[in-house]
Amino acid sequence: MIIPVFPLQTVMFPGGRLPLRIFEQRYMDMAKACLKESTSFGICLIAEGEEVARAGATPAMPHRVGTLAHIADWDMQQLGVLEIIAQGGDRFRLLHHWTEDSGLLRGEVELIVTPPVLPVPGAYARLVPLLRAIVDEMVAGESHAPAMPHRFYDAGWLGMRYAEVLPIPVAAKQKLLEIEDSVDRLEIIYRFLESKGLLPEA
Repeated sequence: MIIPVFPLQTVMFPGGRLPLRIFEQRYMDMAKACLKESTSFGICLIAEGEEVARAGATPAMPHRVGTLAHIADWDMQQLGVLEIIAQGGDRFRLLHHWTEDSGLLRGEVELIVTPPVLPVPGAYARLVPLLRAIVDEMVAGESHAPAMPHRFYDAGWLGMRYAEVLPIPVAAKQKLLEIEDSVDRLEIIYRFLESKGLLPEA
């Protein structure tokens, strides 16, 4: 599977929503093609290099695990600036990539199998009310609010949503994205919140 790749200084998670302002021509063309053809693009955290192309800048090198995204909404209130809401789909592994003449990164990817829905184990039940409270504070329809439906009962969904909102470095978020086991991800998140005294009493 060959897709355009958008390297960013942020991590996109499956089921998440990410507002983006697009102004570089290479990404304008990419977005127009995705809208016209109803196709997806890949979002990867930058491992090294810079997000915006400019003379003398080091080209962005992406991490190997990213997330497919489709454009859920778009607007252009300012001429030359396209505002989109990207919605996260499956994770993928970048097998190899290359830069086209336009400067757009394109890569061959393999999709990472989505784990089956797994009920949140009882040991991590304390994670649910806290995330409910966080989501409830988000204005409905807000650009960064998680996409519907909300699946607080699903260990995979719960872990991905926590990974989005935790105040941790992007490198740590990338590690959480790459974890294969949904319960392993919850364990790391649980221990982090417990160490900070942020979990409600059992």
